Amino acid sequence: MRQGIGILCAAIIATGCASAPPSAAPPTAQLTRHYTAISLEGFEDAIHHWRNRYGDKYAKYEPTQIVGIAENVLLYQRDVGGWIENQDATRILTSAEMDGIRKEKSNPKASFDNRNVYSQIEYLFAVYDQTGSARYRDAAMKGFDYTLGMQHKQCGGWPHTVPGSEAYHPYITMADEVTSGILRMLRKVENGSAPFASVPASDRARAKAARERGDACILKLQIVQNGQPTGWAGQYDPQTLQPAQGRTFELPSIISWESVEVVRYLMSIPSPSPEVVRAIDGAMSWFDRVKLTGVKIEIVPIDPPVKYTWHTATTDRRLVADPKAPPLWARFYDLKDSSVVLANRDGTRAATYADVHHERRTGYNWYGTWPTPLIETEYPAWKKRMGR
Repeated sequence: MRQGIGILCAAIIATGCASAPPSAAPPTAQLTRHYTAISLEGFEDAIHHWRNRYGDKYAKYEPTQIVGIAENVLLYQRDVGGWIENQDATRILTSAEMDGIRKEKSNPKASFDNRNVYSQIEYLFAVYDQTGSARYRDAAMKGFDYTLGMQHKQCGGWPHTVPGSEAYHPYITMADEVTSGILRMLRKVENGSAPFASVPASDRARAKAARERGDACILKLQIVQNGQPTGWAGQYDPQTLQPAQGRTFELPSIISWESVEVVRYLMSIPSPSPEVVRAIDGAMSWFDRVKLTGVKIEIVPIDPPVKYTWHTATTDRRLVADPKAPPLWARFYDLKDSSVVLANRDGTRAATYADVHHERRTGYNWYGTWPTPLIETEYPAWKKRMGR
């Protein structure tokens, strides 16, 4: 059995806490009480990263044990209002682990990477709706205030991490749904959509103002080639608004995966302006122009496995010819001519997929089918909805 909360939760039969004041911490038994499950989709990326590095052999809360998960979210929240990335909020923590997390609460570092911060905000509001505990709403509002405070002034996108320890951390970030994910949440807040019905009108107005600045920023940052709008870069210098480098192997380029998510966000706008429509149509035309045909990724086993810092490789990947393969897209494309961009950790551009080091070939998705659902289903449905 795990120590601390894990032992206590197993020892006490779950009961309600109706007699506790709304702002009080729940009794230990409440952590394992079952409610209606709240989607953990927003946490999936963080959970994946945690388990990819540390494994999954630990006690976990069930999705219906929303109080236990929410208490973890509160514990991980930094005093500034944000959260660090890549934590598994479903873990049943030991007393020692909780003490270690508390000691870090004064650390001002927080990150929007990997769908972070806005996912915690939405989850806490949903827990508040079921429990009525103001602790969750108050923490969510603190996160909301933090998010608005981190919006870039010159162009209304959001940074990767604050304060940054890497050169790319302060940049306006489209990668991993940093800006588009926040804007999606702000639209819900603005409209009072579930689970944000309890947000005061004054804060909904703040959400609207931030969302409008963010929408304008997305349109401004779309990359244009030969007069035609294409996709978006993963990150931009907030002063020059030019595409910038992310990690050493993420060269300045148009990034297809994140462009798909930006298009999805733009298509979610109920009454899009002509500028938004042009941005969507331009990106969809670009997806069609840069698709790769007649090739596929082949995965082959290797033995023995190779242990790297962030993953253990049990396979290798090859780009091979296959005339029957469905369309494939590179993750990165050149800013000037939309040729495929590949790179290694030393920052050098690789000529072919085979020239990418095995660690990066197996630990990163250089090719994928990300635009396929847009092309086959979502974009046609959006055009039909728009009467086009």
